[in-house]
Amino acid sequence: MPYPETAEGFVIKDYKKWSDFEKQEFKLKPFEDEDIDIAIDACGVCGSDVHSITGGWGETPLPLCVGHEVIGRAIKVGDKVKDIKVGDRVGVGAQIGADLTCQNCKADQENYCPNAIDTYGAPYPDGTIAQGGYASHIRAHQYFTFKIPDNIETSIAAPMMCAGLTVYSPLVRLGCGPGKKVAIVGIGGLGHFAVMWASALGAEVYVISHSPEKKEDAMKMGAKHFIDSTQEEWAKPYAFTFDFILNASDMTHKFNLSQYFSTLKVMGKFHNVGMPDEPIKVMMQDFASNGCYIGTSHIGNRPEMLAMLELASKQNIKSWVEEIKISEKGCKEAVERVKKNDVHYRFTLTGFDEAFGKRA
Repeated sequence: MPYPETAEGFVIKDYKKWSDFEKQEFKLKPFEDEDIDIAIDACGVCGSDVHSITGGWGETPLPLCVGHEVIGRAIKVGDKVKDIKVGDRVGVGAQIGADLTCQNCKADQENYCPNAIDTYGAPYPDGTIAQGGYASHIRAHQYFTFKIPDNIETSIAAPMMCAGLTVYSPLVRLGCGPGKKVAIVGIGGLGHFAVMWASALGAEVYVISHSPEKKEDAMKMGAKHFIDSTQEEWAKPYAFTFDFILNASDMTHKFNLSQYFSTLKVMGKFHNVGMPDEPIKVMMQDFASNGCYIGTSHIGNRPEMLAMLELASKQNIKSWVEEIKISEKGCKEAVERVKKNDVHYRFTLTGFDEAFGKRA
């Protein structure tokens, strides 16, 4: 039976054939009073999608429909939904559920809820497996559904739902703002947002990159300085310079981390949002020269999402995106190019009406 009992999407059935998508129906969870049904119009392609369909982050239930940067139209709202009405343009990010009653949720830390539900690959309480946005529809709780400002285009808004929030949250929590010197490592899907947000928040932004050809782009995004980390002694001129570093690369396991740590001020932080498939190796002595810290974070919370969208709207900040029509072929191209880092700097899947028909 089609919608409203099921949605139709492009799924992966075998980790060994991780880019071979097939179109099929999958079950939606039972509709509840705080749920919103969304007819999807665009979905960003996240590095997390690739890590998931390749099994790089561990096994998930198959078949799997990935995608957690969803923009679409609300076509059905539950009786207890307060701020969304049918016809509104809305977005959903990488989290689609939480208990909303635990101490973390009550403190606006629902992204760290022990009962959090990821947008795809996670079980709902009834046993239904959440499926993502390479699909005709998604059913989301109102707390994890966000109205999109009118002046942010759909294809531009999509990557903000995960990539944008994943870097906005730690930037704000680490105190990014005027008077701060902030370094961004890795100018890709995450890093390009980090440069734009950090600049918009008023920090002096440095980019550390092993791709010197990206200097011009980095400056257009708002960076004031560009550091070429392919140079052997690149870190020496920047000893004790940065209040914190936001690392958006997923190749951290190949870094000489002591070099990066040396550029931090005393008690500075090396914060990671890129998640490599491989473990990293550090010595405790690497932290001793300046008492620095290393850490990471998980997406962001609802207030941060709303603040990020407001910042993008007010300052006219735009994701750097390339659109690809959704289909078996389009999904394959997108994930394979993300795997090869052949993206400038984010993909958004569009053309959902062509793939799934008009939905109301």
